[in-house]
Amino acid sequence: MDYMKKSALLFILSTFAVIVSACSPVVQVETETSAGSPQIVQQVGEQTSPSEGEEQTAAVSQDQPLPGELPAPEFPPGLDWLNTDRPLSMAQLKGKIVLLDFWTYGCINCIHIIPELARLEAEYPNELVIIGVHSAKFENEGDTENIRQVILRYGLEHPIVNDRDFIVWRTWGARAWPTLFLVDPDGNVVGGHSGENIYPVFKPAIEALVQKFEAQGTLDRTPLDIKLEKEGLPETVLSFPGKILADPDGGRLFIADTNHNRIVIASISDGEVINVIGSGSLAYNDGSFREATFAHPQGMALSNDGKFLFVADTENHVVRQIDLENEIVATLVGTGLQGQVYPPRGGIAPDVILRSPWDLALRGNTLYIAMAGSHQIWTLDLRSGLTQPFAGNAREGTLDGPSNQAELAQPSGLAFDSMGRLYFADSEASSIRWVETTGDYIMDTLVGSGTSLFEFGDVNGIGDQARLQHPLGIVVVDGFVYVADTYNHKIKRVDPVSAEITTFLGEGAGWRDGTEPLFYEPGGLDAAQGKLYVADTNNHTIRVIDLLTKEVSTLVLKGIEQFTATAEDSEFGGNIVNLDPIMVQAGAGTILLNISIPAGYKVNDIAPSSMAWQVDGNIVELPADANRSILAPTFPIELRVTFNEGEGTLISDFTLFYCEAETQSLCLIEQVRFKVPLIVGSVGEASLPLEYAIPVSDIS
Repeated sequence: MDYMKKSALLFILSTFAVIVSACSPVVQVETETSAGSPQIVQQVGEQTSPSEGEEQTAAVSQDQPLPGELPAPEFPPGLDWLNTDRPLSMAQLKGKIVLLDFWTYGCINCIHIIPELARLEAEYPNELVIIGVHSAKFENEGDTENIRQVILRYGLEHPIVNDRDFIVWRTWGARAWPTLFLVDPDGNVVGGHSGENIYPVFKPAIEALVQKFEAQGTLDRTPLDIKLEKEGLPETVLSFPGKILADPDGGRLFIADTNHNRIVIASISDGEVINVIGSGSLAYNDGSFREATFAHPQGMALSNDGKFLFVADTENHVVRQIDLENEIVATLVGTGLQGQVYPPRGGIAPDVILRSPWDLALRGNTLYIAMAGSHQIWTLDLRSGLTQPFAGNAREGTLDGPSNQAELAQPSGLAFDSMGRLYFADSEASSIRWVETTGDYIMDTLVGSGTSLFEFGDVNGIGDQARLQHPLGIVVVDGFVYVADTYNHKIKRVDPVSAEITTFLGEGAGWRDGTEPLFYEPGGLDAAQGKLYVADTNNHTIRVIDLLTKEVSTLVLKGIEQFTATAEDSEFGGNIVNLDPIMVQAGAGTILLNISIPAGYKVNDIAPSSMAWQVDGNIVELPADANRSILAPTFPIELRVTFNEGEGTLISDFTLFYCEAETQSLCLIEQVRFKVPLIVGSVGEASLPLEYAIPVSDIS
């Protein structure tokens, strides 16, 4: 690429592209009052109406320095940093290309660019440093621990700074979520961009900067030493489950095990795992239950005959159809590409491009789709395949009225009442709204402000006097609308006749069962047989609420390890302990299996642990019950065996469920594989010890 082309690219990048997809059409930030207390008072973004796929741009003011001549502002001291063990500074990053991403974690458009950021990181691993500047819209999003959970949920591997008071935002003049700025290796601002579709904007500019500063000898390719939040964390049985579906007729619970990229089917009566759909890989493949892959699946619906499960495969931008009898996963609608055309276009399935489907609801032969990414509700006729927008004009807002003119804001939960009215959790509007699915298709707001994307809180009351904070889940039971008020960590109940909302259960973030429970960003709800089932997302669990007594318990999933453990080390998900060759004496002997749990944790006495053995070379005769489940195991476990002369390898797999002793958490899992080369002869020990200690760092 010659110099003139590079200069042209950098000049193009120096314009700010402001588009509707920048999370919300009107962005507000905190400014300081004369008394010094922050208050949201200033509007900085303007609503735009781009045509299909085109961005509207506004050139940088003529009195600004040319691209690459404006020094990048330093980060202020005292901010919380994540994915790094130290604060970073622009001075320290000199020699690197730096890309700042201003985002807030409930914003679907910010979620949409995560794969593009990851692609740039992979292509420029040592030249480019991405820094996420998290400037929170919602109060809950400003909490550092909550941001840490989102980093884990979306697998972010670049440093993040918590800009909860909008200090960095104001310094850089950000205008919308997401907004990105590029800084060259000399520490000067090249330009910025607001909105999605960032890869084609920044890729050529980054490549030009690499060539230019490499030629000058000032490009620093030393890998940046950072500490990721995921390092040392234990595996959990479920990982950020987003939605749950109860099937009382079939005795099943379907769980969107979102961050494990799979669907778990469990018995509704006792939590025994019946099957697992998906290999667990983050990808897009149809096929058998073991071959198929998902990308952070969310909402589900069951066919009227119970034979097919429909899944909103959110980050693959498709709806999957799962044949439960033949165990086959297929794509019902969607291409695997994210829709970029506005307004979105319908068509005949499967060749319709979708945009982050988040939840599903089935009525008759019509599947309703909460299309969070385009701020709409769509319908799919299961007979004809016709897939099209049903409610929402694709502009993010709160406008009620005829469904094709109304404005929605990231709908994320759907539920029908017995009369065919569709209720939905409109998350970015912090409201519960409804739309008629027969007649005139009129939409209205049931509870929540209904007038602004920035009026949220935790206020019980009637209609537009009530306040919620980014609700995601909803279900209708006995005429009441139950709501997962996600960012308030509560389950609330709405009387649709009086439009009054009250807190049903919950009083802040945490994990506690009983009649005074705690939840942590619950995202999904369903109900059956007098029970309310909650996908308690950040607690990595399913909670069960008795609607009569309000007693809350945690569902223990039993036997899930049989669907994940394999004999091949390359596919084994746990820790492998390779021992040096051990000499044992031929004849009767014992194997002593001892696993140590760190202080503050205990063996889960409800979920059965399990062990399995393999022998290569017929050197060990195991008892008939060697492969078994063990409820509340105590260590060491003694196994009486017979050692036969010869050489071979003994493999032992042990899966242990354990929990925090204080909070009675029930979701931690440790898998360990012992590989023991054995030499059996006339000399040696009669007892074979196998010892493993769960590292303290794994749960710190």
